[in-house]
Amino acid sequence: MSLHVDADVITTFTWDYVQGRPQLARLYEKGKVSQWNATTDIDWTPEVNFGEVKSAEEDPAGQMFGFMDSGPLAKYGGDDPARRSQLRWEFQSWMVSQFMHGEQGALVATARLVETVPDIESKFYAANQVADEARHVEAYAKYLNEKLQHHYPISKPLESLLVDIMSEKRWDITFLGMQILVEGLALAAFGLGNAMFQDPIIKQITDYVMRDEARHVAFGVLSLQGMYTDMTSAELADREEFLLEATQLMYDRFLLEQVWERMEIPVEEGKAFANANPLMAVFRQMLFAKIVPNLNKLGLLTPKVRELYGSLNLLQFEHHQDSASEELAATG
Repeated sequence: MSLHVDADVITTFTWDYVQGRPQLARLYEKGKVSQWNATTDIDWTPEVNFGEVKSAEEDPAGQMFGFMDSGPLAKYGGDDPARRSQLRWEFQSWMVSQFMHGEQGALVATARLVETVPDIESKFYAANQVADEARHVEAYAKYLNEKLQHHYPISKPLESLLVDIMSEKRWDITFLGMQILVEGLALAAFGLGNAMFQDPIIKQITDYVMRDEARHVAFGVLSLQGMYTDMTSAELADREEFLLEATQLMYDRFLLEQVWERMEIPVEEGKAFANANPLMAVFRQMLFAKIVPNLNKLGLLTPKVRELYGSLNLLQFEHHQDSASEELAATG
C-alpha cells in the first residue's frame, strides 16, 4: 500500500552560509542534543494485551469514555464491559495509527523543506527534524506491529490534507500546512491521547515525541514570522483558502468513522453522535489549542479565518500559551 503525489517544486540552493537568525540557530542546537533512540530509550518490556477488560481501578482513563455509553454503543452492546473496553482499545489503536501516518507525513514534508526553504538555518533545522520524524515513525510502527498488533489505515481527511501539502510548490504553504497545522494539532492530540492510553509503553513514546514536536512547531513559527505582512491580497487569499480547507479536514478527522466501522456500529450514527456530543465537541476544540495562537502570531487570523474559527468555537485559544511558545521564549 502506498500513496503517490505528483508535485512540481522549486529546489533552492543558497551560497550564503552565514547564520543570521540566532533564534533558529539556538533551536537547531537544542534539537541536536535532544535526540533519543527508539530502540534503547523506550522500555519495551511490558506486555500489552489488546482488548483486555480492565476495572476502573486498573484503567482510570476508562472513566473518560463514560459519555460514550449513552451514544451508539448503548444500542449495540454497551451494557457489556468487554464491549466498552473494546471501544477504548479501538480508539487507542486508531489514534496511534493516525499519529504514525501523520509522522510519516511530517517526515516527507520536512525532507521537502530541506530542498525548498531559502535560508541555511532552516535547511539545518529541517534536516535535523527529518531524523526526529523518522524516529517517531519507527517508534509508533514498532508499538503497533509488535505490542498492540492492531492498527488502522490512514484516515481519508488526513490523507487529503497530506496530498494538498505535498502537491504544493510554494514552500511557505508546505511549512504552514505541516509545521503549524498538522504538527500543532498532533502536539495537542498527544497530550489528550496520553490521558486516555492504557499502557506505559505508548505513554513513554508519546512523552518523547511531544518534546520534539514542541520544537518543530516553534521552528514553523520562527521561520514564517513576518512572511505574510508584505504579501499581496491575492497571495494572502491563497493562504487563507488553504487554511480554511485544511482546518475543515482536520476537524472532520475526529468523527471516528473508522472506529465505528471496526466496532460494527452504523457509521452515520457514530459520526452524528461524535459531531453532536458536547464532550466530543470540546475534544475537537482542544485539538486546535496549539494552532490558533500561532496563526495569530503569524497574522493569519484574517476575517474569513476568524469567521470559520468562531463558528467552531476555536477563538477561545487565540492567546493560549503552550510548550511551543515556551520553546520560542527559550530561544530568546
